Amino acid sequence: MYTSSLAVLALSVASAQAHSIFQRVHVNGVDQGLVKGIRYPDYNGPITDVDSVDIICNGGVNPLHTPLPTDIINIPAGATVGAEWHHGLNAASAVDPSDPSDPIDSSHKGPIMAYLAKVDSALTTTVTGLQWFKIWEDGLHSDGTWAVDTMIANKGIVNFTIPTCIPPGNYLLRVELIALHGASVYPGAQFYMECAQINVTGGGTASPATVSFPGAYHGTDPGVTINIYYPAVTNYTIPGPRPFTCGGSSTSTTTKTSSTTSKTSATTTTTTTSKTTTTTTTSSSKTTTTTTTASTSASTGTAAHYAQCGGEGIASRLSFLRRRS
Repeated sequence: MYTSSLAVLALSVASAQAHSIFQRVHVNGVDQGLVKGIRYPDYNGPITDVDSVDIICNGGVNPLHTPLPTDIINIPAGATVGAEWHHGLNAASAVDPSDPSDPIDSSHKGPIMAYLAKVDSALTTTVTGLQWFKIWEDGLHSDGTWAVDTMIANKGIVNFTIPTCIPPGNYLLRVELIALHGASVYPGAQFYMECAQINVTGGGTASPATVSFPGAYHGTDPGVTINIYYPAVTNYTIPGPRPFTCGGSSTSTTTKTSSTTSKTSATTTTTTTSKTTTTTTTSSSKTTTTTTTASTSASTGTAAHYAQCGGEGIASRLSFLRRRS
């Protein structure tokens, strides 16, 4: 019990400086610019209610910056996309050496995912009622590290591929990080997500199975409510559907070696030298019906909203950047 109390205290201290924002898109290694095409909030705090519409693209308790962006990022089908996260809005595509919680505090272990939703206009679309399909996920690795650890080691960037077979046109790209350090009760997991306005060129005619937000996650999901500290977690189920792959029923495998990660799908093979993982995902065509039940949760003894995890206002961060420039 004493050890457990110390662990909780240590997490509380670590969480005093946390949070993160998806704020840059890289296309085949080319940085598109700070918040270009990204619907980002004026506060870097989390969403904790999976039944809230704020789980879609943030907003609500973390108001989105207005006006919304007027940029659309062109991305060829099959391109490698890098989603870059930081604790505050960083003027440069780099980790802030003066901020120990940049890109996110290392206590915030958890998975990272990417979804797409086809829209008529990425500039004007609302986010409610959209249909989403997952294109990438990374969770718990065989060595006990998490996707967040890999992101931190890669200076805030996670990389994934736009499927080659999806139709061309406008999409919202939803990139999401789930911090599980407080997820032993619900609501406790912290969801961080932003949506980027993109236009996919090339592509094909595939029609992926989709899910809705809210509705794709539930508070009782084993990947949403989980104690990642005791007993030690050796298996973790990432929330939501499995990632879509071209070619219908397919298997995507990530094989761990000492220095190389090899990823194989039905249509592509890529090799990168990076921190290694072991994940096997199998998906097949299916129809999913989701029933969402609205719920109300009350908690006591929690910090005020702007004190949770020591969140900082983006306005103050921008002011700090102006003073440094």
